[in-house]
Amino acid sequence: MKKILQFLFEHKTLSREQAKDALVNISKGMYNESEVTSFVTVYLMRSITIAELQGFRDALLELCVKVDLGDHKTIDIVGTGGDGKNTFNISTLSCFIVAGAGQKVSKHGNYGATSVSGASNVMEQLGYKMSSDISKLKREIEEANICFLHAPLFHPALKSVGPIRKNLGIRTFFNMLGPMVNPSAPAYQLVGVYNLEMARIYNYLLQQTDQSFTIIHSLDGYDEISLTSDTKVINNDGEKIMTPEQLGKRMVAQEDIYGGNSVEEAAKLFTKIIKGEGSFAQNAVVLANAAMALHCTGTYKTYEDAYIAAVESLDTGKAYQTLLKLISLQ
Repeated sequence: MKKILQFLFEHKTLSREQAKDALVNISKGMYNESEVTSFVTVYLMRSITIAELQGFRDALLELCVKVDLGDHKTIDIVGTGGDGKNTFNISTLSCFIVAGAGQKVSKHGNYGATSVSGASNVMEQLGYKMSSDISKLKREIEEANICFLHAPLFHPALKSVGPIRKNLGIRTFFNMLGPMVNPSAPAYQLVGVYNLEMARIYNYLLQQTDQSFTIIHSLDGYDEISLTSDTKVINNDGEKIMTPEQLGKRMVAQEDIYGGNSVEEAAKLFTKIIKGEGSFAQNAVVLANAAMALHCTGTYKTYEDAYIAAVESLDTGKAYQTLLKLISLQ
């Protein structure tokens, strides 16, 4: 690792193969915590190259526990995190609305490294038991339309760097990797990113896959459709800017989508919104993200059609019933 660090400190970049080897060795515990922290810190001081990101992704996918969900064409809705905004769990709530609308969801998530409550924190708080048992996950997909893949159970490399990420408490390149390494290889993906540079990198990488994808970035810095400003939307067909009015019928204020100060608060807020008792602003944001995900699958002709399906899922209680069903299977 000392040689690699010296190389990087000289402002040089790793090839795809070198990056892959480095992360494989990190996951094997070949380096001490200080060395790994230094390695991660390099990428806080300069932009990561596409080759490096591809190499890190190659390592995680090679080492991960693969999840075969059969013929189910699933979607994952996930943000890179690291936008420093501490919103409520918008992506995870959107997943339940999407599942309530009949679309299979294989949600990939983790504990919050840069936020108060990550997807895994809130799911545990709601009574979900993390598992890598494929038969359990398959049953959840078949009976509840959704399963949850807790990243450290499927990615040994993520498990070994978890404490370092938590201690740093700021965005690292692992935030960038999360959405690209779902072990179930979903057919569709809605990815929220925290800046336009990341959006361009994701666009380049996802164009090389078979996935139908949509990348979203709120222009005021959110890694999801926040409705606090216009949103850049990039998909297989191109890119455009959409307004809050187009996406969610209205603009909202930043304080409207605040996520609370603890996991307990986040879970309470989650339950309130999924029951259909959220504020107009909270509902609007979740529905916009769910609608964009549904539209990404190609099942709906227009975004408006997808939005109507999302509203129906939340308003009729289908989204909440999906959550109850999933928890009953634990």
